[in-house]
Amino acid sequence: MPATTRAAQRHTLVVLAVTQIVGTVGVGVAPSIGVLLAGEVTANPAWAGLARTASTLGAALFGLPLGALAARFGRRLALAGGWWAAAGGGALLVIAAQWDQIMCLFVGLLLIGAGSAVSLQARFAATDLAEPHHRARALALVVWVGTIGNVLGPNLGVPAQYMTSATGLTVYAGAFLIAAACLALAGTAVFVWLRPDPLLLLEKTTTTGPRPATARLRGGARRIFAEIRENPQARLAVVAIVTAQIVMVAIMTMAPVHVTNDGGSVTVVGITISLHIAGMYALSPLVGALADRAGHRATIAIGILVLLASLAAGIAEPDQMLWMTVSMILLGVGWSFVNVAGSALFSAVVSPERRASAQGGVDALSNLGGATAAFLAGPLLAATGFSALSAIAIVALLPLIGLLATRNSRAISPR
Repeated sequence: MPATTRAAQRHTLVVLAVTQIVGTVGVGVAPSIGVLLAGEVTANPAWAGLARTASTLGAALFGLPLGALAARFGRRLALAGGWWAAAGGGALLVIAAQWDQIMCLFVGLLLIGAGSAVSLQARFAATDLAEPHHRARALALVVWVGTIGNVLGPNLGVPAQYMTSATGLTVYAGAFLIAAACLALAGTAVFVWLRPDPLLLLEKTTTTGPRPATARLRGGARRIFAEIRENPQARLAVVAIVTAQIVMVAIMTMAPVHVTNDGGSVTVVGITISLHIAGMYALSPLVGALADRAGHRATIAIGILVLLASLAAGIAEPDQMLWMTVSMILLGVGWSFVNVAGSALFSAVVSPERRASAQGGVDALSNLGGATAAFLAGPLLAATGFSALSAIAIVALLPLIGLLATRNSRAISPR
């Protein structure tokens, strides 16, 4: 790799790391405070799952457009635009929290989902200029630094309490005001500092000239399905990413509702979700190094085992706070193994002409699956309970386990 490209990769990782930390503070508020806000504004706890569906659906809806935007104009404009859209959603949620505006609640959560889409696409941006044997590590680094913001986000209610007397805002409104400011700052930082653009530099150094805009944009929604159909390695990666997201979102969505129904406070919910999110991101560098060294398939298999352990704890002792905490931490760790390894595998095998659009497509599929899981999790929890919901999540893992165990999957593994 030329020295100029290595320097550009180092600069890219620094910018992505800084903006991930700041932006994910705003994104991290949705899984806890956003869910609780929905129950308060609508006066119906069953709406909590629908609220989470709105933010996850927003991430799904923004995945493909942001991927197409990156393919046309580069990562800088796509990432900045996504952060700014999420900031607008945060501002709407301030209005929803302060004046109980249901329309602002759901539109705001839909828009703040763009922050999740950007956070996911930033991990792919980290691989654009990475050397092949360091691709998973670069991806994992960007995932890892999001730990700081994602752990702080669910606890924004704490500083918001101190803002109440000075601003007159409710605790929830204050939390979303902080979130909106962080999201706007992240967008501005990536827009100003992400130069040279890693995706455009990659295209410049690997092709004789830029591809026509129509070639980049045509059939964006079909590109991910073409990769899944034509490329068995990409198919395994996509199934892994989507399955992990479905299982994680279904359980994480209902954990705050289950804990509060058992008498847990907002503080307990914040701590539990923060520990879960720490599990999602804190070990990412080690997971990335393992994926580069031991292989993507082996790392995905480890993640599945950890997810099964998490769900078993949720089935056995759902009313014991200690076991719930253990279950949520393991849920995050298992997701990390499967998601990091699956994402690195996808980046390694996706065809260059489809890279940005297909990456946006896999994130859209992942978040659409998560949105569906969140929507169904609420009624399932109400009808059956947390243990049954965990058992259903185990069933959702079976197709991935079957695909990973097939001879074809073993044959295609790059490690």
